[in-house]
Amino acid sequence: MSLYDRAFAEAEAAGLAARRAVLLSRARGRVLELGAGTGLNLAHYPAGLAQLVLTEPEDPMRRRLRERAAELGLAADVVAAPAERLPFADASFDTVVATLTLCTVPDVGAALREVRRVLAPGGRLLFLEHVRSGDPRIARRQDILRPLWKRVGHGCECNRATLAAIAAAPLGVQEVEHGLIAKAPQIIRPLIAGIAVKPPG
Repeated sequence: MSLYDRAFAEAEAAGLAARRAVLLSRARGRVLELGAGTGLNLAHYPAGLAQLVLTEPEDPMRRRLRERAAELGLAADVVAAPAERLPFADASFDTVVATLTLCTVPDVGAALREVRRVLAPGGRLLFLEHVRSGDPRIARRQDILRPLWKRVGHGCECNRATLAAIAAAPLGVQEVEHGLIAKAPQIIRPLIAGIAVKPPG
């Protein structure tokens, strides 16, 4: 857990935390975060949410997540659940958040179908994910290093085409910004951040 936070510390200070803050300022209503990890998003949620539910399948991460929520005085429910099997009713949430999470989900298609299911009509997925590079040279490097990185990164797929997976869910990609994660290894530097919407009705 402490290693996880330390590994992200430079990237967070170099702009990743600011990106989180901008994205999460748009969370509204009943909010579900997937793979909340050690709680790096918690300080960035706006006040006045109707509900905040944090899923995290790993026991050590969940313990730190509960501690961090308590330190911040947040009334958040922490739930042990994988993204592919969310224990919530259809249309339970207005906002779903995924930040640096969809890269490690074993079945990203199943996870995004679950996101669509639990979102209310017109509900939004807020996403911030590292993705496959649009530069063919870097993409080839991602492909080559993927098996090693997957072992080092606890299942992280450095070459995942996450934006295409979101669109295929199907969720309507409303906004997307392409960027880079500063101070991160080159193969996990390409970044997307944005909003996808579940069609109303």
